[in-house]
Amino acid sequence: MIGIIGGYGAVGLQTARMLQAWGRQPLRIGGRNSTMARTRFGSEFPQAEWFEVDVEDDRSMDLFLDGCSLIVNCSGPSWRTAARVAGMCLDRGCHHVDAGMDKEMAVMRKLSQNNTVVLYAAGATPGLSGLLPRQLAQAFDKVESLRYYTGALDNFTAAAAEDYLTGVVDKDNQPLAAWKNGACRLGALSRKPGSRLPFLPREVTLYPYFDAEAEFVANALALRDGEWYIGVDGQHVPPVLDEVRSRFLTDRHDAIKRLCTAAELDAVGRRQYVVFIIELSGRKNGTGITRTLVLQADKPSRLTGSVAAAAAMAVLAGEIPAGIRPLAEIPVPDKVIEQLNKSKVISCLRVFESSVEQLLPVTEGEL
Repeated sequence: MIGIIGGYGAVGLQTARMLQAWGRQPLRIGGRNSTMARTRFGSEFPQAEWFEVDVEDDRSMDLFLDGCSLIVNCSGPSWRTAARVAGMCLDRGCHHVDAGMDKEMAVMRKLSQNNTVVLYAAGATPGLSGLLPRQLAQAFDKVESLRYYTGALDNFTAAAAEDYLTGVVDKDNQPLAAWKNGACRLGALSRKPGSRLPFLPREVTLYPYFDAEAEFVANALALRDGEWYIGVDGQHVPPVLDEVRSRFLTDRHDAIKRLCTAAELDAVGRRQYVVFIIELSGRKNGTGITRTLVLQADKPSRLTGSVAAAAAMAVLAGEIPAGIRPLAEIPVPDKVIEQLNKSKVISCLRVFESSVEQLLPVTEGEL
């Protein structure tokens, strides 16, 4: 039995859809209103169990976990639920995949564990965002530099906005930082409004960031230099984001509400999307080469749910060793990416023998 917590939301439903499409049954889909969910989605999942579950209630969780060999947690905000659900799964020896993350998970990694697999940060970003550069690097004898762009247009749920802002203000996230000469350098970059990127339909505001996943990738690839950016598409989110960074610490509810409203205004009447653009430069057979990987998908929530499902498939297939780790740090990224590429969520996954700048003239506005 595979249990999906938070299975009535956009991410959880997509996880359930992918697991069902890939032949993984039976499913136990849990949330706060099983009657509503069964009425709305029962015909789509005729073999599923619809279960009422409250992550904060021990008895409710015990009943939900009973009989499950794998739990996928898609409930939010993940910074409040991820470590709790993972701990209960570990106590039962039940494998666990979490689309989100909680800083306590890093502490749990250091503890002695049994043969249970726990994957966290197993969504689009972080998660897939850490696997893609590692797969692209396999074409190089030595990687020297990286430039990474994530562009997206989507609405925020309140839980997703809370998780996003939690990451923005987290002390482990180094804004304006970059990887220079083999180490993290603070203040090395600046925000770039009005930026054009290939495969994005409009100009975006580029926000540099450097988090734990970026640091892992930099060390795993032995990079000399690396830059990571998030491209914000729209006129409403950038100014609001600047304002609510500090407000989030004093008035969390208002900051979340304002970010959700701004994202909704930017997305009105426009197609939602997510795009990863990853440029690596280095050496192959003694020659300098540059390659750029581009992944295009529709709604970020659908991509996150699909990534969580692909990670669950890898766990069920015995492809992930026991232990607690973020998805980006699994030993071999290929299987998860191959499984994900079987879904209809990804509209493009290509590698170009060129730089980002060389792609721009011929791909501008293609999305």
